[in-house]
Amino acid sequence: MANLRVGLVSPEREVWSGEAKTVVAQTTEGALGILPGHAPVLGVLLDGSVVKIEPADGGEPIVAMVGSGFFSVADNEVSVLAEQAELGEEVDVQAAKRALEEALEAESTDATPERRARARLRAAGVEA
Repeated sequence: MANLRVGLVSPEREVWSGEAKTVVAQTTEGALGILPGHAPVLGVLLDGSVVKIEPADGGEPIVAMVGSGFFSVADNEVSVLAEQAELGEEVDVQAAKRALEEALEAESTDATPERRARARLRAAGVEA
């Protein structure tokens, strides 16, 4: 079976790229699970969500927090273009917990900081 060519990038850097068996991302329209041979699709990433990638080499799954951006699939190539992206293994858990506390204490109608803090913790494997 063919694999997917995946690129997860932010304006600062290429966060991860390689061959994968599957990619799961949350878009504003709902969750998308992508396997090789998937029809072309373009979606808007849900700001403060998690992308999961299952590497083709059988390695540990790649889990990353993503901010707003786009998700596209065409010809077994998946592009995740995120305003912010951080691998779960790179997350400073204590800083993410502090950011969540601050977001919860803030009297704001903007839920983005809370969603992003929760996504950072989920990417790191910590339930918030």
